[in-house]
Amino acid sequence: MGVLMSMPVAAKTPPTRIVALSPHAVEMLYAIGAGDNIVATTEYADYPEAAKNIPTIGGYHGIQIEKVIEYDPDLVVVWQAGNKLTDLNQLKALGYNIYNSSPKTLADVASDLRDLGKLTGHQQQAEKVAERYEQQLTSIKQVNLAKKPVKVFYQLWSTPLRTVAKGSWIQNIIDVCHGDNVFYEASNEYPIVSIENVLISGAQVILQSKDKGNILGVNWQEWPELPAVKQQHIYQLDADLLHRASPRAIAGVKLVCDALDKAR
Repeated sequence: MGVLMSMPVAAKTPPTRIVALSPHAVEMLYAIGAGDNIVATTEYADYPEAAKNIPTIGGYHGIQIEKVIEYDPDLVVVWQAGNKLTDLNQLKALGYNIYNSSPKTLADVASDLRDLGKLTGHQQQAEKVAERYEQQLTSIKQVNLAKKPVKVFYQLWSTPLRTVAKGSWIQNIIDVCHGDNVFYEASNEYPIVSIENVLISGAQVILQSKDKGNILGVNWQEWPELPAVKQQHIYQLDADLLHRASPRAIAGVKLVCDALDKAR
């Protein structure tokens, strides 16, 4: 299957039963005022607080298609990058009204907010949220544009040691903050690297997603020769703000920019 076509048109009859198959889609729908119409979602959809009460019907490893049928949605918001291809094919074959929310860039968040506004009959609020998001992003970009680049290593996970490269979601954020990702040119978006690779990179900052397993997986203090360790520029940041393509991504950008500023 190719890319699921997302062709939003203004809803003649706004959907009353939405299945949202990603945490970021849930956040977007709540942000534009359509959250109360979500009848089912996936694991880790925990923001805002009300989202914790929505029944979950699966996650990254698969969706319970029979549950989707049971909830009888008039809109299914899928995540092509995070849902199983076989599940997406099945939902398509069943004839559901499908929108694919798979933002790859920070700008895509605003586009998806507007699209979901059209699809759900919440265009006015969606436009307000999208505009505010864009204004904040533009402001942060302008503030950071002339700043000195800082060599940064982003520790996505510790075992195996995994980072990010060009084309990844996190790279968008590093770019805004005028960071110099030491693994930018890696051959894929989320490469596995060795500690030796990190040590020779000369990274001035190490950013880690704030997960106990990730933080405890590597004791960077064993390598004081790395500038980030020597200068104590190792920071743990909220993974939800960094990894979810939602309006809260602005807060994630600010966290990264603030961390890099400390090393400048």
